Amino acid sequence: MLYEHYEHYKLYELYMRIAFVHDYLVQFGGAERVLECLTELYPYAPIYTIIHNKESVHGVFDGKRIYTSYLQKFPFAKKWHRIFPTLMPLAIEQFDFSQYDVVVSDSSSYAKGIITGPETLHICYMHTPMRYAWDDCQKYTRDFYFPRLVKRLIPFAMNYIRLWDKVSADRVDIFVANSNFVARRIKKYYHKEAEIVHPPVDTQKFAIMENAQPQKYFLMVGRLITYKRHDIAIEAFNKMRLPLKIIGRGPEMKRLQKMAGPTIEFLGRVDDEELKKYYAECQAFVFPQEEDFGIVAIEALASGKPLIAYRGGDIPEHMEEEKMGVFFDKQSPKAIIEAVEKFKKLSFDPSYIRSKVLKFDREVFKEKMKEIIEKETEKHKSSF
Repeated sequence: MLYEHYEHYKLYELYMRIAFVHDYLVQFGGAERVLECLTELYPYAPIYTIIHNKESVHGVFDGKRIYTSYLQKFPFAKKWHRIFPTLMPLAIEQFDFSQYDVVVSDSSSYAKGIITGPETLHICYMHTPMRYAWDDCQKYTRDFYFPRLVKRLIPFAMNYIRLWDKVSADRVDIFVANSNFVARRIKKYYHKEAEIVHPPVDTQKFAIMENAQPQKYFLMVGRLITYKRHDIAIEAFNKMRLPLKIIGRGPEMKRLQKMAGPTIEFLGRVDDEELKKYYAECQAFVFPQEEDFGIVAIEALASGKPLIAYRGGDIPEHMEEEKMGVFFDKQSPKAIIEAVEKFKKLSFDPSYIRSKVLKFDREVFKEKMKEIIEKETEKHKSSF
């Protein structure tokens, strides 16, 4: 049960001093939605982060106590934070958490590397082990359009980053993974077990709209970056001459616009009410990437819409084929075309689709995280 009054919050803070750590607050995506929910659980807890760009998170964390690292003062750091990978470990290690009983890091890269004393419990909610350290750093440099000199230097820096990442994982007391897929990656790279709590999805906001007018278009939502594979979807829909609407912005925008034919429409960033309407009125949601979880895909399912999805990452664990959408097994335009043709022959029950993803609701996430935080904090205190 969440506390309802200011006095209750303050009394609870006297009992448990808690802080949050986030990699960097320079955009508002899935990781930031997790942090938003955590701050709703413990609204007086401060946030520590390497870099904070207030405008880029659309004022969501206004009024919060936010502490940043020395990198905050670096020129261009707010926009080009990824060009400083070798400076990030020192930046995250500089924070002092000696005054806290528990620190919750919300991490896909550096936040889990904080240093805490033996009396401070460190719980890490992990979106993924650092992908560019453990997967393909060349792909990382391509995805984010680094300058040529930086592209040449990053592979040399990765040996150091990889070693630091492994050592820093040993500082975490409790891992919580955002999916089974990520829990397996934590086991592989860090040799640690993880509890699983799926990220929060606003299933009350993204729901079946009774007055929605179904349209003929297909929909994609997300940042326009290479691994999201908008390119193969655009090629496929160019060939099929079917309408595809794309919501989102990112460094791939110009390249993708040049590829797009007359049936492809780029909508940029839209507000939540517009997004809800686009989900509700599309034929299906196209999801050609491999994701550790895939919040936008779950939002589409919560809207009662089927997926046309790549069979990779965590989505296959949540989508029943031919009842909630169709899969394709290769990331190629041809595979997407074949999946769309299969989709056309099927019918779907929006209520059934929605019912299968209600377990990802924001309130469910908050209840599970609150239970873990308080249970583990009590256990940790009793050991002293």
